[in-house]
Amino acid sequence: MTQDTLSEAEYDAITDAAAHWCMRLHAADCTEEERRAFTQWHDAHPLHAFEYEAMLEIWDVAEHLPRPESAPLVPLQQPSRSLRQYAIAAGVCALALPLAAYTGWNLGWVPDSYEHLRATDNVRQVTLSDGSQIELNLNTDLTFSNYKDERRVTLKKGEVFFNVSHDASHPFVVRAGEGNIRVTGTRFNVWLYEDQVRVNLIEGSVLVTSNRALPGDGLRLGSSMQARYKPGDYMPQISQTYPNDTSLAWRNGKLVLDNLALNEALPLINRYLDRPLMLADNSTGSIRVGGIYNIKELNNLANSLPKVLPVYLTRNKEGNPVINPMPQQPPKS
Repeated sequence: MTQDTLSEAEYDAITDAAAHWCMRLHAADCTEEERRAFTQWHDAHPLHAFEYEAMLEIWDVAEHLPRPESAPLVPLQQPSRSLRQYAIAAGVCALALPLAAYTGWNLGWVPDSYEHLRATDNVRQVTLSDGSQIELNLNTDLTFSNYKDERRVTLKKGEVFFNVSHDASHPFVVRAGEGNIRVTGTRFNVWLYEDQVRVNLIEGSVLVTSNRALPGDGLRLGSSMQARYKPGDYMPQISQTYPNDTSLAWRNGKLVLDNLALNEALPLINRYLDRPLMLADNSTGSIRVGGIYNIKELNNLANSLPKVLPVYLTRNKEGNPVINPMPQQPPKS
């Protein structure tokens, strides 16, 4: 089956399947067998992946729509036609029908603009629809929605530098991990790695909360301050940054490791690697590494480590490189 010979019925069938998989993969009772079947379907044809990504775009917007308390829950086990109609209806209500969109905008339910942005192999600079400027590090994925009462970024993975257009009546909120970063206009950096978040403030002020389900606006950061949080943190951890801080060197395509222990350096390195580097044990993590590296060439770093550090590499059963300390020579008698 090739894309230029598909009939309307075949296109409809693919759209049906994409809506079905979008619903099933978001369902709590989705099984591993279903996930394997989805992967097989997703990889079978480029149009499958395209249609599924389109359904995810609809889902991302529709999930912000409030459900009336009296509305019945939609059953997850429905025929694919009903699933398709549900997904498309959510998208139409959110993005297409002028009256519904106008009403939804006034109530703060529906954005008047929506963007899904990615950076893969290059640092990317983007001006958002509100005039804010952002820079995306490699392997970054986010969405931007402009609501009546707030501008909202959802950082799915990666790292972003924000230069937010000032608007005191229209705050700019970044959702990262389980927390929020809330501003009206300022310059700051957010890095989401696995389930941990780091916020570096360059100019202005931001409010950081580690759990948006908790009451309150969070802790306020001033210039040259940093906040970190992870799931389960009641409050972010706050610290000061220094003039020689190199955490934003990625904006110039560089990673600077200033004599860091490997257990601190690996999260900075692994975000750029196809296969993450692992440590053989805790003692290996205390070995220190330094240097300035091109972020596009970090996949070559693993093979170079034994040349500069007392280590050697093996591979674990998943195929990831493992850093092992070189055995110490026994003392001569």
